[in-house]
Amino acid sequence: MRGQWLSCVVGEDMARRLRATRVRGMVVGLALGQFVSLLITSTGFSSSELARRGINAPTSQSFFNYVLLAIVYGSIVIHRRKGLKTNWYYYLMLGIVDVEANFIVVKAYQYTSLTSVMLLDCWSIPCVIFLTWIFLKTKYGIKKFIGVAICVGGLVLVVFSDVHAGDRAGGPNPVKGDMFVIAGSMLYAVSNVSEEYLVKNGDRIEMMAMLGAFGAVISGCQIAILERNELKSIHWTAGAVLPFVGFALAMFLFYSTVPIILKICGATMLNLSLLTSDMWAVLIRIFAYHQKVDWMYFVAFAGVAIGLIIYSKGSKEEDQTAQVAEVNEEEHKEADEEAAIEGPVQTTSTADGHSSIQPKQL
Repeated sequence: MRGQWLSCVVGEDMARRLRATRVRGMVVGLALGQFVSLLITSTGFSSSELARRGINAPTSQSFFNYVLLAIVYGSIVIHRRKGLKTNWYYYLMLGIVDVEANFIVVKAYQYTSLTSVMLLDCWSIPCVIFLTWIFLKTKYGIKKFIGVAICVGGLVLVVFSDVHAGDRAGGPNPVKGDMFVIAGSMLYAVSNVSEEYLVKNGDRIEMMAMLGAFGAVISGCQIAILERNELKSIHWTAGAVLPFVGFALAMFLFYSTVPIILKICGATMLNLSLLTSDMWAVLIRIFAYHQKVDWMYFVAFAGVAIGLIIYSKGSKEEDQTAQVAEVNEEEHKEADEEAAIEGPVQTTSTADGHSSIQPKQL
């Protein structure tokens, strides 16, 4: 009776705690998701300013971000004086994927239109869902798929709105540009899922330090090969330096926040949150530059927000499964504690040759 009463009380208490934790996680995840979305928007404005000045050095822009990551988080890792929890070559592969994903997507703008990049960049979402389902064993309920569909639908509404009517030109080589975007989206998915695994099974600080170190080395090599002449031709005035600094700081904050979101909500929620970056860019243009935009943008923004909330809530079945697992684990702990109080057990043999387990007399 005592064990059943304890199980009932523990079960109800754990269920309440799990619900409260899930609500807090949902709110924090949504808030941080929009924070990193704003950071991505700011990097877009920095890149636009550099492009307006005729500066085309995407790898150089990312290089300073990796250097900051290596310095800040590397100092913490060195101060700890502990060995790596994950083998270094995993971080090397992550660095290669991350650097090339950034490079390929930025490169795509030279060949295809902004509309195509925005639409095809959504390919990272099904890639993330597939990879997390296969490798991380993430369970997706029907509500999560509905949330994903609403988010993507909101972005598609933006793409085909009249705001982008003047951007429907295909570009000099649309097929090549579209292939770049698709390849970059797949690399982003691999990078996000890999980071989610490393964050949940390793050390966040260590991952950021190693990603920064390897990312800086890989970017430096790529700059020496591809962008050396471009950097020499830049006239380094305040107008050229400040966008570089702004881009690096925004990316540093972005990379520092992403692991927290991955641990709380996962890679899919991160990619869905980033869909609102274009909406924030529109709001900035409205209030900062007093530009007029199409009403469909606001409808799309609301759609993406609703989709994010639906996805973050998940399904009742998933909540119940998590609660049952937690309660069962707690019940096992209670049983172990009771057994420890009663004392260790010993095995005795009966007259018929069978063995029985009895509490050992102390």
